[in-house]
Amino acid sequence: MSGTRVLVAGASIAGPALAHWLRRRGAEVTVVERAPELRPGGQAVDARGVAREVIRRMGLDAAVRAARTRTEGAYTVDANGQVLETFRAEDDGGDGYISEIEILRGDLSRVLYDDTRDGVDYRFGDRIAELAQDPDGVDVAFASGDRRRFELVIGADGVHSSLRELVFGPRERFVRPLGHALAFYTVPNEFGIDGWLLDFQEPGRSAGLRPLPDAGQAMALFAFAAPGLDIDHRDLEAQRNLLRERMSGMGWHTQRILAHLDAAPDFYLDQVAQVHMDRWSSGRVGLLGDAAFSSSPYSGQGTGLALVGAYLLAGELAAADWRPEPAFARYEALMRPFVAANQEIGRLHARSRDLPDPDAAPDPEPAWDFDLIDRALNGIVLPDYAQLPDSGAAGRATTGR
Repeated sequence: MSGTRVLVAGASIAGPALAHWLRRRGAEVTVVERAPELRPGGQAVDARGVAREVIRRMGLDAAVRAARTRTEGAYTVDANGQVLETFRAEDDGGDGYISEIEILRGDLSRVLYDDTRDGVDYRFGDRIAELAQDPDGVDVAFASGDRRRFELVIGADGVHSSLRELVFGPRERFVRPLGHALAFYTVPNEFGIDGWLLDFQEPGRSAGLRPLPDAGQAMALFAFAAPGLDIDHRDLEAQRNLLRERMSGMGWHTQRILAHLDAAPDFYLDQVAQVHMDRWSSGRVGLLGDAAFSSSPYSGQGTGLALVGAYLLAGELAAADWRPEPAFARYEALMRPFVAANQEIGRLHARSRDLPDPDAAPDPEPAWDFDLIDRALNGIVLPDYAQLPDSGAAGRATTGR
């Protein structure tokens, strides 16, 4: 077993998933997370196609399935609540609009954390302030004042990755907005939501409600066309005002849902954006998940890309005897076609939701094709890495902060 010291930035999904595989391959893993604790709740995320096989190889299939939302399906409705279309969780072999494995982001993060906290050093309420690398390692200064040396540093800290900015440059070079924004927050379930997601659409915007494991609550969902949106993702008051403005006059339950906006403790709004980079590594620093290759929530595959990428990155590092250059190169070669297919899905979905220009000729319908969808779900062959050290699934215990 190697004992290679690896620092991972980010404790949402990609980071703990990578920690799982790094630990099994013999690395000593530290995960740093700027939030003071795991962030609960959040949007529902899905595991489709090959990502389900990664979960099985992690030994977490039962734990993940136990934490599912158990959403039965989705209805699109008109302003009077009449059903227009029906989508069931079992459609397309469980890989449809509502996935068979659908779980709140915070619940999946908890499953991954509980699986890895024995033997992985989690540092909550801290972040990487500075780093300097040489041919043999990376010296890291934390915001807390601690200084440590690692052989490798991996950024798994999302679309707004601070590590990416520190090492590769400003976010504007890599983040490409798709002209839309998403918002969601928890509301009291005064709407009778019971097992089914409801989705109401008007040109360029939509409002929805989805069930939560706590039947007394529901999740409010909003999406709207927002070309040129320029808003601080940390300015919640400005975001609330923007949401009210863009949803003004919308029918169905929209105004009742917005009445709960100020009281929501988990309100979230952000651009729908992708991340495009020519390379995902620099020396001994690499990137994973949304920090490297966000396909946007409109792809429905951000979690799948994170899980598959974590499996491949840890496997290729161990296979290369922890030498970063060949490992990162192989990881990128394996992942890029898979990422490209999912980013194309995200762009097609965004175009299908664009606000029509009344003075322009109508655009043709987006070219959805079954080959693209299959490549986005299953377009990668997972190496088995049978020749590599494997300590088995991580156990569960406590760790320091």
